[in-house]
Amino acid sequence: MGGYLMQTQHFSVNDGEGIRTTLFLAGCPLRCAWCANPEGQTCRNPMTRWAETEEVLRELEGQRIFYRFSGGGVTFSGGEATMQGDFLRELTDALYDDGCSLALETCGVFDFDALAPTLAKMDQIFYDLKHLDPEVHRKYTGMDNKLILENLPRVAALGPDLVVRVPVVKGFNGDDSSLEAIFRWLADRVPGGKIELLPYHRFGEEKYRQLGRPLPPASFTVPSPEELDRWRAGAADHGLTVVSYR
Repeated sequence: MGGYLMQTQHFSVNDGEGIRTTLFLAGCPLRCAWCANPEGQTCRNPMTRWAETEEVLRELEGQRIFYRFSGGGVTFSGGEATMQGDFLRELTDALYDDGCSLALETCGVFDFDALAPTLAKMDQIFYDLKHLDPEVHRKYTGMDNKLILENLPRVAALGPDLVVRVPVVKGFNGDDSSLEAIFRWLADRVPGGKIELLPYHRFGEEKYRQLGRPLPPASFTVPSPEELDRWRAGAADHGLTVVSYR
């Protein structure tokens, strides 16, 4: 068995605790208008490759010394790693049995019951929450947020170190009312939970050019450090724990 990979990134320090390897699995159910990894939206394109499970595990073996001495491990990212459920399960089961610390970055669009055994083996889960309005969510991601909102409390109940990540994009959700609604919802559903606000950036635009695709809307802009500090304070006022892995 195997699956489609975009990239294997060793010595990663932004995707969980310690020194990690981040495996970027291809395929995603969403089409976020600001996506920094558009090559990950489909499995088969010039920027992805097929990899056998054993091949990936052999490559990771040489990194174990860094995991051991830093408290790190392997993070599954994307795209959306849960889109390749069998590949994710195979890798997770093998690494879990070897005692490797595991983390997952997810957009929250998956069949919870089917994925629960795999999710339960994650030490840490980064869960994206983009907008509470279902129509705004659909307009800018191609799908409403019903399943995302349903899955988040169920994931929290599994007991991982859960970090809710909010990509803050002015022109989409980078305003007081949108973020206040997210803070209130989280305070009610995941009281005392962790939250990370990720400012929008344009680092992925060259990938759009290489893929021959239109760039993200010019109306999307980057929030200022002062705005982010104010919103982080707002999250804390709702009892949420503000964290940063950047």
